[in-house]
Amino acid sequence: MPDEPLLRADAPTFREPWEAHAFALAVKLHERGLFSWREWADALAAQIAAAQARGEPDRGDTYYQHWLAALESLVAAKGAASADELQRTAQAWDRAADRTPHGRPIELRPQDFEP
Repeated sequence: MPDEPLLRADAPTFREPWEAHAFALAVKLHERGLFSWREWADALAAQIAAAQARGEPDRGDTYYQHWLAALESLVAAKGAASADELQRTAQAWDRAADRTPHGRPIELRPQDFEP
């Protein structure tokens, strides 16, 4: 019996929409010159290595979590946004998502950014 392919042709590329957004954002920031692909690869490898060093299991569903962490670290390191700005924005998205009914678009409001 031949080996099964690792990925089926009809399998989705991303498990969740946010993964596709993170992917697209990394590509767009590279295109705009914020970082080189070498810097990107190094940042992603560092996030994966750090997770392994902490003993975090690799269940196959953490790749884009590492991707997002690498993206955030590069954005902060390059001065495009501070770590505090990134955290504040993530918290605002969490607040907006909490009040949004399932299946509806999440919309940020000014009050989402208030502490």
